[in-house]
Amino acid sequence: MTETGTWRILIVDDLPSIHEVFHCIFDPDSRIDLSAEESLLFGDPAPAPAPRFELDSAYQGEEALRKVVTACAAKRPYMLAIVDMRMPPGWDGLQTVERLWEVDENLQIVMCTAYSDISLDDICSRFGTHDHLAFMPKPFNAAEALRLADVLGAKWSACRQ
Repeated sequence: MTETGTWRILIVDDLPSIHEVFHCIFDPDSRIDLSAEESLLFGDPAPAPAPRFELDSAYQGEEALRKVVTACAAKRPYMLAIVDMRMPPGWDGLQTVERLWEVDENLQIVMCTAYSDISLDDICSRFGTHDHLAFMPKPFNAAEALRLADVLGAKWSACRQ
């Protein structure tokens, strides 16, 4: 978490509607009550205080890289980047992830895609075994996305201490 108690998330997708969906998921003022859905998916864990998220948007990989460089220089790194696999006409998700990790090797990445033209095996062979990489298919489940961000945020915070 940053000094303000927030986990910073960068959404990297060429579709504005995807950014809107993530803002609805992570913004507590617009978040829908997901407790029933979370209970169905994950059981009934003890309630914990919900972390606060600070979201930022990039619509192409090159823009995401500039934002990560700026964030690291300001000592306000992103905890997580949620990256779309396809973002024409610029870099694809894989090239974007490679560039982001050149700047911040501790950045957690969640790759999102609705297409299966690149297999999970292909992605893993390109990046090797990487403990900062997760996958979430589109369309995604709001409770799943929120839980994934919680888990990755806790992991990221523990690794930075």
